[in-house]
Amino acid sequence: MATATDRAVGFGLVAFSLVLFAYYTLWIVVLPFIDSAHAIHRFFLPREYAVIIPVVAGLLLLLFIGVFIMVVTWKGRKPAKKSE
Repeated sequence: MATATDRAVGFGLVAFSLVLFAYYTLWIVVLPFIDSAHAIHRFFLPREYAVIIPVVAGLLLLLFIGVFIMVVTWKGRKPAKKSE
């Protein structure tokens, strides 16, 4: 069973993901239809970052997955038998 701490951490992660999804959706879908002089544009980054941030995050994710696979592979190697 999950402890109270596990549930709190899980709830926090889900809440963070929902906030991030809502922010990104507003940034990409809604903001282009709002006049650029409107005050709401102050709360969002320039649109170029809408492409740069996910690409960098994806590349970092692939890098970490590759490093993890390499570490697991190296630790799982059996030492070679020495020939006499």
